[in-house]
Amino acid sequence: MEAHYSLMTWVALGLAGFAAVAILGFLVRRPPLVFATKVGLVFALGVLPISAAMLGNVQAYQTMKKRTFCGSCHVMERHYADASDPENTSLAAIHSRNPAFGGESCYRCHADYGMLGGVFTKLDGAGHLYHYAREYRDAPMPDALRTIRLRRPYPNRNCMQCHSATAPVFLAQPDHAAQRADIVAGRTSCVGSGCHGPAHPFSKPYQAGQR
Repeated sequence: MEAHYSLMTWVALGLAGFAAVAILGFLVRRPPLVFATKVGLVFALGVLPISAAMLGNVQAYQTMKKRTFCGSCHVMERHYADASDPENTSLAAIHSRNPAFGGESCYRCHADYGMLGGVFTKLDGAGHLYHYAREYRDAPMPDALRTIRLRRPYPNRNCMQCHSATAPVFLAQPDHAAQRADIVAGRTSCVGSGCHGPAHPFSKPYQAGQR
């Protein structure tokens, strides 16, 4: 995964550093617990560390939305290669070339878009990390590809964040118009076993280390 250090990262590191210096200074000098010392301890033990943790979490959340982060896991290398291929015609590659969200295409297409979608998406991500550490950390790529599956059927509402199912170009397709009610209700799937097939068909032979 490529390194990505933003201003927010440096601010979080600076706040953590100030807190560490302040705490060490107190432990070394042992000043009397006057009002000024107590205020300093409140900042060193509370305000600065909490602020650093909040900024760090925000930065980590933004970084984990990037396609390069998803591709840093070896069992996702082929998914990453498929989505990043500028000549590929798979659904993943076509959507990854969209300048509006292409750099975050994995997150945008797999996120839960409910009111607390970001929260549940990250909880799902924590579950993925658990399964990776338990089952796939040392798994060879062919074995991983045979066993990795979506936890649940891909929801049409994820597609409908961009494809509203009401645009004239959408309804001009006879299949879309005839099945619109079923598509909106989720009874007919857009991808996977649906009309558009899997997003990652893996049409090119896999090579070890391919990214």
